Amino acid sequence: MSSTLTSLSQETRTFAPNPEVTRHAAVPSMAAYQALYDAAQDQPEHFWEERAINLLSWKKPFTQVLDESDAPHYRWFADGYLNASYNCLDRHVEAGNGSRTAIIFEGDDGLSREYSYEVLLRHVCRFANALKRRGVQKGERVMIYLPMGVECVIAMQACARIGAIHSVVFAGFSAKSLHERMVDTGAVAIVTCDEQVRGGKVLPIKHLVDEALALGGCDSVHSVIVYQRTGGKVPMQAGRDITWAKATHGQPSVCEPVWVSAEHPLFILYTSGSTGKPKGIVHATGGYLLWASMSMRWTFDLDPIAKPDDVFFSTADLGWITGHTYTAYGALAIGSTQLIFEGIPTYPHAGRFWQMIERHRVTIFATAPTAIRALIKANSAAPETAPTQYDLRSLRILATAGEPINPEAWIWYYEQVGGSRCPILDTFWQTESGGQMIAPLPGATPLVPGSCTLPLPGLQMAVVDESGQEVPHGTGGNLVLKRPIPSLARTIWGDKERYAKAYFPEELRCYYLAGDAAVRDPKTGYFTIMGRVDDVINVSGHRMGTMEIESALVAHPDVAEAAVVGKPDDVTGEAICAFVVLKTTRPVDPTAVAATMETLRAWVGQQIGPIAKPKEIRFGDNLPKTRSGKIMRRLLRQLARGEAITQDVSTLENPAILDQLKS
Repeated sequence: MSSTLTSLSQETRTFAPNPEVTRHAAVPSMAAYQALYDAAQDQPEHFWEERAINLLSWKKPFTQVLDESDAPHYRWFADGYLNASYNCLDRHVEAGNGSRTAIIFEGDDGLSREYSYEVLLRHVCRFANALKRRGVQKGERVMIYLPMGVECVIAMQACARIGAIHSVVFAGFSAKSLHERMVDTGAVAIVTCDEQVRGGKVLPIKHLVDEALALGGCDSVHSVIVYQRTGGKVPMQAGRDITWAKATHGQPSVCEPVWVSAEHPLFILYTSGSTGKPKGIVHATGGYLLWASMSMRWTFDLDPIAKPDDVFFSTADLGWITGHTYTAYGALAIGSTQLIFEGIPTYPHAGRFWQMIERHRVTIFATAPTAIRALIKANSAAPETAPTQYDLRSLRILATAGEPINPEAWIWYYEQVGGSRCPILDTFWQTESGGQMIAPLPGATPLVPGSCTLPLPGLQMAVVDESGQEVPHGTGGNLVLKRPIPSLARTIWGDKERYAKAYFPEELRCYYLAGDAAVRDPKTGYFTIMGRVDDVINVSGHRMGTMEIESALVAHPDVAEAAVVGKPDDVTGEAICAFVVLKTTRPVDPTAVAATMETLRAWVGQQIGPIAKPKEIRFGDNLPKTRSGKIMRRLLRQLARGEAITQDVSTLENPAILDQLKS
């Protein structure tokens, strides 16, 4: 084993960086990391200015780095002009790298095709010209309702090219969800497809667009452009609807980019709100693109010049921020090669990811902890699909994002997928941050399973109490960002006041509030994310993060997945309710259910303490997840409390599981 394994304590192990990764890393040591971090702390504006000049191409250079006059609505590089699409495509072609592969696309059926930077640029220009021909102008909003595919990237880049603001809606969302976003943005056009293909199934898309438009309030929509993915017959309204092929036919393959202020909105991306109403998070062009480029190089250690054979594969859907930052923009901004996958990890078998890594010689692989835990179970049930059955020697870096990863899943990922040689980047960030905030650097940071380690250079993170005072290491509290960074969201679309109140509360000294609970290790200073602040359960005055209890449950050899929520309790204030998926057959007989429940309660008591024992455990064949693999904990809270589920559940991969988990 090339990484050094050291036992810190009975509970904690640390993994030193692999010397093979360190040797060619962008940041090759902790001393190099500390030098970068200190430079950003000592002269923050100079730090950002230097990188903005060196990493981005500007039509008009900026003269001011940071404008704090309207805090917390910070403005970065505001008088500078650039174009995101030009930075992602044209400059690579102009530099003589047009023949380099930009995207390898693999469809659900296993067939693949490649796009060079030169070819991708031509596609983007044709579609940008098609949008202009349909009357789309700078600053107008375009909804993109497409599944995973190159066409989604082309549509996003085309919008950026002409200064239109795109808003991608995850293709698993319902017509009602799409309608809410269309109305809120005042969209003028929708880019969609006839049908999508996932796991061998053909699912409607254009039908849902028609249903959303029929709900009313969308009079601003004058164009619907339909990519014919399957060729399925769908209704087309004359004058409004047009196929992608017809819209782009005859359009020039050259489209001069529209140069916009660095503060010009690049996109609106909706995320869940505490009120249940989605928030339209607005990201600005310059600061967002800068951090996408910087973090792509640092965290994923991508450098197309020094390491031209790298192939980056993120399984994140383009409808989420990870797909935006590290697929549609970050990977292209630095000129790397990436793999985009249309399907799901278990079709036609649970070895699909490993097969693709082997086939395309993937070197950097990133997926969600939920997917890892699901594959642990699936690969155990079908050993022939296990990662060890494939040649994964091309891998050099692994990563996770979306939620904290429990140590057991981390170890499996490290040993079974990475062959005990690939560093795992457990990254913490948010839709609002636009890019990674806390993450290891693969050539420098010693790794601890379950910890996202240290903030990236340029980010001043802290754990504070309810008054904004930093708490001692080892004590949990609110995770905050003490100084603004260029990639932070600028506002909530149409609700400037809500943005300031939600993210920069006065009671926390106007620090940026991440909304997550965290704790720092007393020895290393490493951060561990304990879950959302509203996911902290208070049992008889004892505050416990749901992630801590979930990790304890998943550590049991019979448990595949677990999700923990709180429910009101007359005695303790709140009680712990756990939803568990076993590796073995789900118990149904009341005696077996009770016995299994007591076994797991005792186990959690041993791992954490008696106070952490779940009062109730419900067993299911699965957990309610979106089609991107995210566990819908809001639904679990409603189930635990015995409340009727009234919200739209069409985004779930498995809505029938709710009935199974009701009792």
